[in-house]
Amino acid sequence: MNWRKTFILGIVSTFLASIACLIYAKIYKEAFYVDFSKVVGLKDLVAACAIGCFLMATGYHFAIKWKGERLIGLMNVLYSVVSFASIAGVLGFDLPLDVESPEMFPGMVIPMHFFPVLSLLTIYPFFSNLNNNTDELSK
Repeated sequence: MNWRKTFILGIVSTFLASIACLIYAKIYKEAFYVDFSKVVGLKDLVAACAIGCFLMATGYHFAIKWKGERLIGLMNVLYSVVSFASIAGVLGFDLPLDVESPEMFPGMVIPMHFFPVLSLLTIYPFFSNLNNNTDELSK
């Protein structure tokens, strides 16, 4: 996988994860009548998705350069474990005192920690097929 495909993978997965986060935040807000937009706003959600997706895409890039696609399964497990471990930060997060219903905050943001890895795992097979097709054409 070249850097161009890595960058496009990061952009597409960021877009999908950000859309999922925004939809989930809106549904959560309307279902439970809570608003955490002052704590986790639009820019925060998109930035977190972008950082996560671009780090994972870069990890794929280096894994493929090093060992080919043999490490992808291991990278997927690593990404899932890191996503799961990242929720520990949410549980220890101190909200401002003026936030209403702070007990509802983890219920909103914990699922969002899995959206970047889900979007990357969903999109990557399309990029993997592109790699195989272009390699076959160059032979």
